[in-house]
Amino acid sequence: MEGTIANLIVQLIAGAVGGTGAGAALKDLSLGKVGDAVSGAVGGGIVGQILAAVLAGAAAPDMAGAAGGLDIGTLIRDVLGGGVGGAVAMAIVGAIRNAMAKR
Repeated sequence: MEGTIANLIVQLIAGAVGGTGAGAALKDLSLGKVGDAVSGAVGGGIVGQILAAVLAGAAAPDMAGAAGGLDIGTLIRDVLGGGVGGAVAMAIVGAIRNAMAKR
């Protein structure tokens, strides 16, 4: 249980950072600092959880995973999945907001 919460926290933080970074790079899709971070955190959590579920069956269990701890592979998966998911979610939400504003 603790490993799952720790993984989710890492994914949410990485998603917020990814969303904020994407907002800085994609000025026309940016939702503002807070909006970028919130949409990124939501996207990072969702994509991170999906990625963890998909890749958990493929990975061989090891001592850290069996004990519920974070190993380096899990941490990298959570950071990359959360960060990319956060950036993509922020871009999608920003594109939808821009499309709705043009109406």
